[in-house]
Amino acid sequence: MPEPRSTPAPVTLEEVARVAGVSRATVSRVVNGVSTVDEELREMVTRAIVATGYTPNRAARSLVTRRAGAIGLVLPDEGRMLGDPYFGRVVGGVMDVTQPLGVQLVLTSAGTGTHQQVVADLRQGRLDGVILIHTHGADPLPRLLIESNLPVVLAARPVRPMPITYVDVNQTAGAALAAHHLADRGCFRVATITGPVSTTAAQDRLSGFRQAMADRGYPDVVAVEADFTHEGGATAMEELLVRCPDVDGIFIASDLMAHGALPVLRRHGLNVPDDIAVVGFDDSSPALACDPPLTTVRQPVEEMAAEMARLLLGRIERPTRPVSAVVFEPTLVVRQSA
Repeated sequence: MPEPRSTPAPVTLEEVARVAGVSRATVSRVVNGVSTVDEELREMVTRAIVATGYTPNRAARSLVTRRAGAIGLVLPDEGRMLGDPYFGRVVGGVMDVTQPLGVQLVLTSAGTGTHQQVVADLRQGRLDGVILIHTHGADPLPRLLIESNLPVVLAARPVRPMPITYVDVNQTAGAALAAHHLADRGCFRVATITGPVSTTAAQDRLSGFRQAMADRGYPDVVAVEADFTHEGGATAMEELLVRCPDVDGIFIASDLMAHGALPVLRRHGLNVPDDIAVVGFDDSSPALACDPPLTTVRQPVEEMAAEMARLLLGRIERPTRPVSAVVFEPTLVVRQSA
């Protein structure tokens, strides 16, 4: 009769400390999300956690800290979540930080009842804090959380000034990169397809592009609004060709919209980039799926999402810490479309 297999003993803090080359106290501080740990030490401990397979005892830790050991990630409606690779990249970046620490990530999509549910989950201790993705100017949730003094980080500059911690990319600088690239190619009749102008990302990309084109001597930029979706990009391109039939350079404010727009150009007998140069924004998987592969402005989504998670955990640990803004710089990735 075979002997029963013994269950491997759980990895201890001491073992993690030995692998990381730090003290047990340092490992404990990292696992508990203490924000004052030196960043280099935090990275060493995180690597050791992954290498040893250490799993924090969330239930025991919750008894000591009186925390849920869980944070929320509030995404747009489910249809957009499934269709846009941006959101999967955000989830991956957040989990790079939370998973090694044993912090559970709870996903929810915006919709009826979401605001009240998020506030209730925080007040009743089911969540320790939340990250909000893509809010618009009329969204009351950021203000509700601020007024309730609950830990929150926003994944964009707020539409209206408010005391909230946020992470963003320099949207105007990214759009300016697109403008200068099109101008350097010799494009003189330039247009843009924007995202929904109720969002700061769309507003800043539009203003940055227009200002940079004006600086290069082209103040007349036709703009068509879309919704950051594949279908929206296709529809907007049809409208743009009616409004601006002699266009020779287009900045499309997301790769996903560009992926929908490029087939429209082909149907109208226009070659990219010989007839029309096209630049996108994001450097996501649709950029490589475009035909031809899309020249685009890269925003480091995974790094930005990881920073959101770190900032939120810091606010959970020390709720009185001042609000802050972290802005990443974009880069231009040149491919075959422009």
